[in-house]
Amino acid sequence: MAIKTAIKRNTYFDSVSLMSVTGRANAVAGVEQAMIGMGTAMNKEVLQNVGMLTPEAAEAQSGDLMIVVRSASDEIAEKALVEIDELFKQKGGNETGRKMNYATIESVVAHVPGANLAIIAVAGEFASREARRALESGLHVMMFSDNVSIEDEVALKTLAHDKGLLMMGPDCGTAYIGGVGLCFANAVRAGNIGIVGASGTGSQEVAARIHDFGGGITQIIGTGGRDLNEKVGGIMMIDGINALARDPATEVIVLVSKPPAKSVQDKVLAAAASCGKPVVACLLGGSEEAVTKAGLQFGKTTKEAALKAVIIGGKKEEEINKRALNLPLIAETRAKLKPEQRYIRALLCGGTLCEEMMLIAKESYDNVYSNIAKDPARKLKDVSTSIEHTFIDFGDDDFTRGRPHPMIDPSQRLARLVQEARDPSVGVIVLDFILGYGAHEDPAGVMIPALVEAKQIAAAEGRHLEILGYVLGTDLDSQSLAEQTAKLSEVGVTIASSCTNAGLLARGFVSKEN
Repeated sequence: MAIKTAIKRNTYFDSVSLMSVTGRANAVAGVEQAMIGMGTAMNKEVLQNVGMLTPEAAEAQSGDLMIVVRSASDEIAEKALVEIDELFKQKGGNETGRKMNYATIESVVAHVPGANLAIIAVAGEFASREARRALESGLHVMMFSDNVSIEDEVALKTLAHDKGLLMMGPDCGTAYIGGVGLCFANAVRAGNIGIVGASGTGSQEVAARIHDFGGGITQIIGTGGRDLNEKVGGIMMIDGINALARDPATEVIVLVSKPPAKSVQDKVLAAAASCGKPVVACLLGGSEEAVTKAGLQFGKTTKEAALKAVIIGGKKEEEINKRALNLPLIAETRAKLKPEQRYIRALLCGGTLCEEMMLIAKESYDNVYSNIAKDPARKLKDVSTSIEHTFIDFGDDDFTRGRPHPMIDPSQRLARLVQEARDPSVGVIVLDFILGYGAHEDPAGVMIPALVEAKQIAAAEGRHLEILGYVLGTDLDSQSLAEQTAKLSEVGVTIASSCTNAGLLARGFVSKEN
């Protein structure tokens, strides 16, 4: 076993770039583990925890870039470092003289007239400072960074509100502003529907479904997952609603979130009810009564919310392909499963996709477990071991601490897929494949060997293993929705047309009721 380290002094890359390069570095031949990050205390702790903190890394400063590789031999590790260095050169692009680098936000504002939005993707300990500088310079902010205190979040959002600016985040992964997708986002048709989302993949899913139903998007305003916490009070969601109310291109507004705190929910629904435009509220697992009492449209699922928004936006219902559930497929699949194959194992990149599928399963089963369950009795104590119906959000901190998001690095899901295939009690494994800007360039292709192996494991034991895939994307995404879907179908993966349908199909496949 060899561990090699390269330190690049005073070299900065943003979090999104580092996640992307780390994912590709882990695919370099001979690399057992590659960890790339700035020399912060948190990143050093992660290296320490996995036994990869070398003396060189320990001495790195927060402004230094650390590249640490573990492989079978010194020769392979050295070769990997060279290849990783090449990845950074590719990431930097072919310099043509048109790209300019600025050391501070203030210098950007001084030299780029018209700049009006800053994306903050630095280590959390520095993120609040940079966001404040951006806001004080008159820029809207999208903060991709996490590990920001809730006190800082409230202070930044209050400052932004007072200045009439947007403060999206912290931990905001998706936005679509002025026709441009930011961080993780799908390519969608322009239209008349705006989204305010406290959920990155939830916003992506609603936008993709709106596109599929023939509608289009004006803006997606992300709030960050904690915005609806009582301490934050929904500042950004309310400001987002008001911003879309002022946007002449937006005729319908969709809200996407998990259930907020009651007091915050009341404030958000009141703001939505008074904004002067029709609003569809998709508060997954939330109260339909509260939404309808406020005079708003209730979307129980992301698919239903998207469909209602498109119809309210002017699309004729009879012209929409609603992607009806394939009921004969449920009966056909049930017949293939043995009596002991009773359980769903969902291995998902998207937190909201996981939440929605889990809610659908809980309507029929009470033995549903997850690493993101709110009920302590249903929360996995060991995230590496599934219990009965298990829904794993691989984007949660349990799996991303010191590692890239699974939308970029599939390695943890690959191993878990094979692990679940060995369990004879599993009837269906559910996977999501997220396309779009910021995501893996071939999310289906990189999973094919593991999918084939999983099927072979079950077949060798005389079992049919149903693998259900959902590709979150549009026909405009660079990865090609059609090609990604075809790759999965070719190895026997059943394709669902939406997150909602994936949840319903999985639930139906393992039902033992006639």
